[in-house]
Amino acid sequence: MKDKINRVNEYLHNGDVIIYDRMFMLISSIALFFVYIASFYIMAMVHFLFGLKTFFVASFFVFMIVIGYKKRRLYISAFVICLVLMLFSMPSIFLVSGGIQGPAMILYTIATLYVALVLPGASRKIVVTLEFLIMGGLVYFDFWRCGGSAGALPTRTFVEAYIYTMIACGMIAVLAGFQSRLFTEENEESKRRGAENERLVASQNQFFSSMSHEIRTPINTIIGLNEMILRENVSDEVAEDAANIQSASKLLLSLINDILDMSKFESGQMRLTEADYHPGDMLSEVVGMLWLRAKDKGLEFHVNVAPDIPSVLYGDEVRIKQILINVLNNAIKYTKEGTVTLSIQCGEREGNRQHIVYSVTDTGMGIKKEDIPYLFTAFKRVDETANRHIEGTGLGLAVVKQFVELMNGQITVNSVYTKGSTFIIDIPQKVDSDAVIGEVELENKHRLNQRPQYHQKFEAPQAKVLVVDDNASNLLVVKKLLRDTKVQLDTAESGAEALQKTINNTYHVILMDHLMPEMDGIECRKKILTQPGGRCREAKVVALTANAGSDVQALYAREGFEGYLTKPISGDNLEREVARLPRDLVHATGESEEIAQETIQWMHLNQTKRPVIITTESVADLPAAIIEKYGILVIPHMVKTEDGVFDDGSEIETNGLLSYMEDKEKKVSTISPSVARHEAFFADALTKANNVIHISISSKVEHSGCIAAKEAAASFENVSVIDTGHLSSGQGILVIEACMMAEEGLPPQEIVEKTNALIPRVKTSFIVDNLDFLARAGQGPMRAAQFLKAFAVHPMLRMQKGNLRVGKVYMGSRDRSWSRYIGDCLKHRDIIDKKLLFVTYVGVTKKEQDEIIEKIKLYMEFDEIYFQKASPAIAVNCGPGTFGLLYKIK
Repeated sequence: MKDKINRVNEYLHNGDVIIYDRMFMLISSIALFFVYIASFYIMAMVHFLFGLKTFFVASFFVFMIVIGYKKRRLYISAFVICLVLMLFSMPSIFLVSGGIQGPAMILYTIATLYVALVLPGASRKIVVTLEFLIMGGLVYFDFWRCGGSAGALPTRTFVEAYIYTMIACGMIAVLAGFQSRLFTEENEESKRRGAENERLVASQNQFFSSMSHEIRTPINTIIGLNEMILRENVSDEVAEDAANIQSASKLLLSLINDILDMSKFESGQMRLTEADYHPGDMLSEVVGMLWLRAKDKGLEFHVNVAPDIPSVLYGDEVRIKQILINVLNNAIKYTKEGTVTLSIQCGEREGNRQHIVYSVTDTGMGIKKEDIPYLFTAFKRVDETANRHIEGTGLGLAVVKQFVELMNGQITVNSVYTKGSTFIIDIPQKVDSDAVIGEVELENKHRLNQRPQYHQKFEAPQAKVLVVDDNASNLLVVKKLLRDTKVQLDTAESGAEALQKTINNTYHVILMDHLMPEMDGIECRKKILTQPGGRCREAKVVALTANAGSDVQALYAREGFEGYLTKPISGDNLEREVARLPRDLVHATGESEEIAQETIQWMHLNQTKRPVIITTESVADLPAAIIEKYGILVIPHMVKTEDGVFDDGSEIETNGLLSYMEDKEKKVSTISPSVARHEAFFADALTKANNVIHISISSKVEHSGCIAAKEAAASFENVSVIDTGHLSSGQGILVIEACMMAEEGLPPQEIVEKTNALIPRVKTSFIVDNLDFLARAGQGPMRAAQFLKAFAVHPMLRMQKGNLRVGKVYMGSRDRSWSRYIGDCLKHRDIIDKKLLFVTYVGVTKKEQDEIIEKIKLYMEFDEIYFQKASPAIAVNCGPGTFGLLYKIK
């Protein structure tokens, strides 16, 4: 009941629904409530048949409202109801209630108010005009009916009754109509302002994006050519100047990123791009950028890295780097003398997620207590008087706060004014390796007397590389950065020139700029790969662009680019991407065996894309061993509680969720991944494989992610989505079958066809203790659930044509019901594929699992049985004491 009231409340406050529809639903509900009460009173105390007639008319009105709501034609229902009210109901009341001497004239004013509020424009005028005409006829009839009798009322009484009622009704109609029109105009104005705000945000984002692109292009030249200076055998003074240029350029780039990122946060377009990264390398780069800045101010810069930090983490390296740069730059900026210290250590461990705690401590001016609440406000600089000589936009910490929260982390500040501050940043990240970072000496590595030395990583004299860019400086930078690799490098300053060169020459790698006049990089890539007589149809095309951001990276993935490099480009990243050549063309080099080994590792580890990768959802309920064995990528559903929204399985656990749901007042629901989240997921998958086949939960169940997945897949040329018509491990069985086909080397289309053919052969069913959890999740009536529970009925839920239905019901004890369920599932043992059985459960003890195994063995032996705990998103709908047998038939 409470859920229904909430849904009604949401509908009445939904600004996307026109005001007349909302008024109609609200006023009609109130009016019908009192009409039903009046009908029972009339039946009991006044006139039974008339009361019964009133009841049926009210029921007809309810029927019209329901039909109008379902067909989304409420205005037609409102018009029909108002016509019936004025043409039949009101005349009947007038005639049986004593004419002008009865309550009919007052009821006419109430009916007019109803009409004026629920009908718009012309329809209101038509019904009110009809009302005046019919009311005039009825008054005249009443006058004629009473005129010949004794004691008849004078003519003046009838005329005045009609005129006064008409004046009252007319005023009500005009005023109510005017007020409704004001509401409508205000609603439309609000929508117009909203649309205008959206246009302004889009315009602002376009401006920031263009600004970022235009500034990145010259910075690319500065950083790239400056890197060449650092590679040369120059004097210490020149090297120091070059290092300062490099540091300042990267800080300028960080500022540009802050501006662009803030605009994305404001428009809700910010997305993380997560991948494996090495925290040691990331920290080295951060320290290298800020070491010289601290030295120039005469500050000591200390770095403490705990040796137990995992050597490989999974997260958004770029954003974590941006967080640390902003906080450290802030500490250096506001510290006149003393020390700035960066410390990194491990925090709490939760399964495969490790909290990494970064703390930045300085001996600067500190922060006033009253200023701390405004510290993370965009464009707000605290203590302006004391800080008026310090440059800054006030954006850095605002961006830091947003990114930390986006990563489900936490940032806290401890500060004593004039004494210094400590920022503590706690970010949970996935751990992909048990190896630890060990002892790291970042301080010694970045002292000036130990200039970083460039080591040639590989040679590829037989490799041919084409660089396409309309900016001559960018072409020069790439030429110089790749000079020592000895690749055969060619350039083109337009898409047309690139097409001409790819007709006559074969290139192994093409580095393609995006925004070029006449023909952009996306169009140029398509023409290169499809032009008649072209010799580069097998070339790897890598986007080399000044456009930055995860949304842009997703764009290039959708368009089929083999890689993505953003300007300004570093020599290491450029070499890493170009090294994705055929292995027989690349020869690792170096001054020592250690350097050569390191080179081979980063050049060839995970560089080759898989032909096909199988992806699915967390609700497929697959064991971790199978996910790891086949390299399955999993997108999580979300579980929404009163305490927040959590990723299914990784941030919330089934048993903990069931304990939480023991309080029946607490609301829990599931949320499927959005289209945007699927797009980012598919874009990431395409960095690991050339084709993606996504095995999705049935599109017909509540909160399915299938529809969003299909919409997201439409943006990619090589992503296919299969609607399994199943859920839980039934869906998981199809994932396993698709993975085995992929391992056999079948082409994507054949995998899709064969997997679709397997769908009818998979059997998915569960036996549940009761339907309480389904009802709480809004997937069934609570009264029916309570009724079945009262009679100790154990329902069996079965997938039928993609829908979750109650197949059978078992009465009696749990043990007896379980035995009958297992028997029903396995009675046709001759047609069941005995290779694999999933027993997926919620809230079943180890002892009960052993009993289930014994019952299964009474019917048949399976080669392999997986007992799999259902994901939290599945458990929300089933509740404890649930298990299912999921298998395939021959």
